[in-house]
Amino acid sequence: MKADIHPDYHMIKVVMTDGTEYETRSTWGTEGAVMNLEIDPKSHPAWTGGNQQLMDRAGRVSKFKKRFEGLGL
Repeated sequence: MKADIHPDYHMIKVVMTDGTEYETRSTWGTEGAVMNLEIDPKSHPAWTGGNQQLMDRAGRVSKFKKRFEGLGL
């Protein structure tokens, strides 16, 4: 196996949408970086059975609905 071809594997902090956080190892970011999730298993309809509303961050959901409102699906 070639030496020095693998990405750096280090500890990062993940912050969920409800503010809970945990530490895990990842190749994302740098040592000690914080990953803020916009959608996680506690808020996404795929995991919650569709009972919760999807948080509209930066108007993305509104833009999508406005763009496709005339399709009548």
